[in-house]
Amino acid sequence: MTALNRRHFLKAGATLAGGLALGVSLPGRVEEKAPDLSGRVGEPSGPHLAYLVRIEPDGQVVIGAPSSEMGQGVKTSLPMIVADELDVAWDDVRVEQMPLGIKRDSEGNLSWLHVSQGAGGSTSVSEGWQPLREAGATARALLLQAASERWGVSLESLSTERGVVFHADSGRRGRYGDFAAAAAALPLPEAPPALKSADQFRIIGRPQAVVDAAEIVTGQAEFGIDAELPGQVYASIERCPYHDGTITRFDDKAARRVPGVIDVVTVEGPAPGEPFTALAAGIAVVADSTWAALQGRKALTVEWNPGPHAAESTASLRRQMQDAMQQPGQVVLDDGNVDAAFDAAADSLEAEYFVPYASHAPMEPQCCVVDIREDSAVVIAPTQNPSGASRMVNRLTGLDRMAIEVHVTRLGGGFGRRLTVDYVAEATQVSMAVKRPVKLQWTREDDLKHDFYRPCGLHRLRASLAADGQLTGWRHQLASPSKYYRRANVEADKMWTAELYPDDPPRRLLRNVQLQYYSMDSGVPRGSWRAPAHYANAFAVQSFIDELAHRRGEDPLAFQLKLLGEPRDLPYEQHGGPVFNPGRLAAVLKLAAAKADWGERLPAGRGRGIAGHFTFGGYAAYVVDVTVSDGSLRIDRVVGAIDCGLVVNPNHVIAQMESGIHDGISTALRLEITLEAGRVQQDNFHHYPLAGLRDAPREVENYIVDSPHPPSGVGEPPISPLAPALTNAIFAANGRRIRELPIADQLMG
Repeated sequence: MTALNRRHFLKAGATLAGGLALGVSLPGRVEEKAPDLSGRVGEPSGPHLAYLVRIEPDGQVVIGAPSSEMGQGVKTSLPMIVADELDVAWDDVRVEQMPLGIKRDSEGNLSWLHVSQGAGGSTSVSEGWQPLREAGATARALLLQAASERWGVSLESLSTERGVVFHADSGRRGRYGDFAAAAAALPLPEAPPALKSADQFRIIGRPQAVVDAAEIVTGQAEFGIDAELPGQVYASIERCPYHDGTITRFDDKAARRVPGVIDVVTVEGPAPGEPFTALAAGIAVVADSTWAALQGRKALTVEWNPGPHAAESTASLRRQMQDAMQQPGQVVLDDGNVDAAFDAAADSLEAEYFVPYASHAPMEPQCCVVDIREDSAVVIAPTQNPSGASRMVNRLTGLDRMAIEVHVTRLGGGFGRRLTVDYVAEATQVSMAVKRPVKLQWTREDDLKHDFYRPCGLHRLRASLAADGQLTGWRHQLASPSKYYRRANVEADKMWTAELYPDDPPRRLLRNVQLQYYSMDSGVPRGSWRAPAHYANAFAVQSFIDELAHRRGEDPLAFQLKLLGEPRDLPYEQHGGPVFNPGRLAAVLKLAAAKADWGERLPAGRGRGIAGHFTFGGYAAYVVDVTVSDGSLRIDRVVGAIDCGLVVNPNHVIAQMESGIHDGISTALRLEITLEAGRVQQDNFHHYPLAGLRDAPREVENYIVDSPHPPSGVGEPPISPLAPALTNAIFAANGRRIRELPIADQLMG
């Protein structure tokens, strides 16, 4: 950040107790002290700060967690960054979730805290790294300046350690709290203060427990499902089961007779071809309890208009993909001359891979509390996108963004689902109708049948080989319904940008590379899903590389290392860039292979597979050992390695690696969303069976590369290579090549 941007976003002020607060201004309707995790909001008061740092006169140090926490650990790791530069003892820090920080600049334009307050795309740590360090260093600089003025000594003669200011020459020492009030009255430094070097870190890089672990394991942590506002009512919505369908007519007489039912309200879904507000048209039953709302909902009689996608099915979409690939697709990358490489090839290989629609299925179904008032609004939600929630309320109500408060609770899972705010749109419409705070609660069936699903896709890959076995050409064709199909600012010829990453390997590793895309028509809502394109593309590409290695009779690891070549920075324009270094990918492949005893001869029925991938700035690889016997699969061991740059909290990196393993296994084994007559067929976990203990690996090992590079995210890199490592292991065990997910019953030869 420039000094101008720092002064623009950061603001120093006094707390109610006379301490120092550093953060960003918020509108003045809530308590200066942030609400607790239940989201209970206080009575109106004066303007306050959405603080990053708060230091009270009694020495209490509170650091705000700016980004949404859904189990990825940012409620701990981001405050760790601030605390290290602030130079306090981590044991002395209390962490509180920040509300959305938003204000107007001097020209009246809206601006946000210069740290992403959402969570998605594995960006929380990488985007927060520099500004959060500067925020901590700025607070420390203010405290030092206050001590310098009080003691009449130079800044250069002062030092800090564990929340104490020292003056070595005189032997004076004072706690941060002693200088907090004076520091609050000082102007911000003109330039960003000097930051620590890596060898000076005392908190960053050291394992730390989750800050609210005790509350989680004792059941005291409060999620969106626990949020409350005074006077709230409860809503449950019967949604149209057909994508883009509408309400033909409904009878709510029986619903209104259910004890506790207060009102019945229609909820408008998206107009065909328009960006989403609510995901589906529906009828909301409003009651004095969730139970009464659910019973009233069951009593509704509704007739639906199926809309334009009533004939869609999984089979029809597959046929559409196959038919499309009979013709050339939209060329989105064309390096060299692929056709000439194929014509001159000594050998070639072609294969198709399919990845189905998948649901996020978080443990906590969608929910929120929304209170729309005449001149203001409050939203309490487990959202990955608090600024999106603010924009949605503004769009539906016309309220000034400065009058809309958004408070983020802990999320009971997200995986990209809560980047969309359709549930906030629904609750907003209902609150506007009943003029009361509304708590909206989805059911598990609602969640599985009304998701923004990971796009399905059919991949066709073809490669040419020279007589010496060198790869000479590569064509990757993908037919899929893009998740960008309803983005107002994305042109029709740019649908591929959410589904293909042209700078992914093997680009620039080979002279001749071509990518083609076929945009499929589907009414199924699509969205982000824990590296959706990378999960699918890694499955296709890493499976195909394994096939090519076996075609040549070469070791799959050696074959891939030969393709990657020497370490060097290659341009990478997509998310995760600006560079991709094949040497870093090779390093995690070699590390995982070494730890997993790659090359060891295994007995009959056992197999070992390997895969790696670059995702959103991180490099990850897995080696998977399996046993296949009589059509049954046992996953014996998984060994992973990751290079995510400088590590803030090793505990969270290992946790994300482990979650990537289990999430990847679960998705690869049995998870798919299917369609028939325009409707999703799965409605609960008996139809969408998540992996259980019987599916888990017997052994798991994960290793972190000691990397000098800046931090990158770890939420999404660990999941992408798992499926191909698993299916490559199955091939090694029984010779059965799995080219379609989920694996399900494909183990029999």
